Amino acid sequence: MNNRKLMLVAFIAVALIQLYIPASMIFGREQILSSGKEFKFRAAPVDPNDPFRGKYLTLNFLSNTVEVRNEKEWTLNESVYVILTTNQAGFAEIKAISKKKPKDTRDFVRAKVGNLIFDDAHKLTIEYPFVRFYMEETKAPLAEIKYNNAVRDSTVVTYALVSVKNGEAVIKDVLIDGVPIDRYQVDKPAH
Repeated sequence: MNNRKLMLVAFIAVALIQLYIPASMIFGREQILSSGKEFKFRAAPVDPNDPFRGKYLTLNFLSNTVEVRNEKEWTLNESVYVILTTNQAGFAEIKAISKKKPKDTRDFVRAKVGNLIFDDAHKLTIEYPFVRFYMEETKAPLAEIKYNNAVRDSTVVTYALVSVKNGEAVIKDVLIDGVPIDRYQVDKPAH
């Protein structure tokens, strides 16, 4: 009888742990979305060939390079903290990068060093952790067409609205001319 009680307690403990882990992940993302600071990242074209096409949009951003004094201090895939600012047009820009977690600002996101550019510019490309916008599978193919057409059209403003909190980031939505991508109409009426 004692063995049965021990098995029951172990089963309940395992079940609670299995519920706690996804619940804490969902709660953490919801906290970022509800109380994080929002940044608008201008979108850029991306290669449309993707093995998971139809399940998410692959995003690219205009503000993904930063000048550094000495590119040899940085290594490929190194974790960094990207300190963000907002330009006059209201879009996110990289203010600075750091190997240490910033203490004097909350406007930063953890990312990785992408390409190291070895020319006169001394630049690094930043790989943000939010380059995939997951959508309902049936809506994703049309959204991908809308996104790719919009980022290639210089008269259209396309951006990802991203909430940032304590170095973490979550995409709220992708907008085309201020309209969420799933509601954006391709054929806009003439003014």
